[in-house]
Amino acid sequence: MSLFISNAYAQGAPAGGAGGGFEMLIMLGVFGLIFYFMLYRPQAKRVKEHKNLVSSLSKGDEVLTQGGMVGKITKVSEDKDFIEIGLNETTNIVIQKSAVSAVLPKGTMKAI
Repeated sequence: MSLFISNAYAQGAPAGGAGGGFEMLIMLGVFGLIFYFMLYRPQAKRVKEHKNLVSSLSKGDEVLTQGGMVGKITKVSEDKDFIEIGLNETTNIVIQKSAVSAVLPKGTMKAI
């Protein structure tokens, strides 16, 4: 009838159409495994490592904050989640422990 669209002809039901529900469950399971191994597991591992890093902070550690500041821990508040960091001899700031992104090797501040 039309120049661009051909006529559609009715066909019978395809052979083997009964297994569609089971195949869908298998695909759903495969996508679940991909989601777990590609997204959830690595993120949970990073959260666990950061929690261990925050709990191991102590006075004298040189740290890098999420804001990019490098300093030496001068005071750790055990009852609260705050630490005091000395950026230099005169400037101290108070930040949350969770804002620390990395503990640097000793002597890093002198090398900068």
